[in-house]
Amino acid sequence: MYDIFCAIILGIVEGLTEFLPVSSTGHLILVGDLLGFEGDAATTFKIVIQLGAVMAVLILYWKRYMSMLKDLLAFNFSAKNKLNAIHMIVAMIPALIVYLLFKDFIKMYLFGPAPVLIGLIIGGVLMIVAARVRRRVTAENTDNISYKQAFGIGLFQCLALWPGFSRSGSTISGGLLLGTSQKAAADFTFMISVPVMLGATVLDMYDSREFLTSDDLVLFLIGFVSAFVVAMLAVVTFLNLIKRLKLEWFALYRFVIAALFFLLVM
Repeated sequence: MYDIFCAIILGIVEGLTEFLPVSSTGHLILVGDLLGFEGDAATTFKIVIQLGAVMAVLILYWKRYMSMLKDLLAFNFSAKNKLNAIHMIVAMIPALIVYLLFKDFIKMYLFGPAPVLIGLIIGGVLMIVAARVRRRVTAENTDNISYKQAFGIGLFQCLALWPGFSRSGSTISGGLLLGTSQKAAADFTFMISVPVMLGATVLDMYDSREFLTSDDLVLFLIGFVSAFVVAMLAVVTFLNLIKRLKLEWFALYRFVIAALFFLLVM
C-alpha cells in the first residue's frame, strides 16, 4: 500500500515539474529519497512515468508533429521560416551523443541527492545570467528559429543530462543567449521534449528491462496515469507561465528547494 502511495506522489511530482525549468528528474530523485522509494525497481519506475508526461505534450502539439512528419516523409524542407524536422534532429543530436557516451557515468555518479542539489544551484545561476544578458532577438517564434540556433539549443540541452539542471531550464536559457524570445525558446523546448524524452525513456527502459516485471506492472501503471493526468492539467497553464514569468523567479525557487532539501536529506 505504501508503494502505491509513493507511485501516486511521484506521478504527481513528475506531471507538475516536467514542464517547468526546475528539473523533474531532480525532484523525483529528492522526493524518492525522502519517501525511501529507492532501488533498481524505483529507478525504473521513475523512467516509466516520464512517458505519461510525454503523452501529454504529444496530444497538445499533435498537429505540429503530424505536419513535420508529413514534410519529413515527403523530404519537403524548402519552406522558409517554418519549424521542421531538421530543426528537431539537429537539436537532439548533441544530447544523444553525450548520453550514449557517458550514460553509465551519469547513472553511477549523478543520480543522487548531492549532485541534484549542485545542479539546481548551478542551473539557477545559468538562468539568471541568460535572463539578464541582453541579446538582439532574431527569433520571435519557433518558425523564426534557425538551424544554427536549434543546434546551439541542443548543445545547451546536454547540461540537462546532469539531474538538477533541468532540460527546459537549460534549453530556454540557451535560446535566450542565442537570440530567441523567451516564448520561442519555451515553445521549442516543449516541441523537442517529446522525441528527446521518448528516445531517452526507451533506451533507459531497455537498459532496465530486467526490472520490468509483472509484479510491478500495477505500480508502474498508477505512476504513469498520475503523471499523464497531472501533466495534461498543468501543461497549458505552465506553458503560459514560462512565457510570461522571468527566469529569475524559477531560479529563486530552485535555490529555495535546494536549501530545504539540503537541510532534510544531507
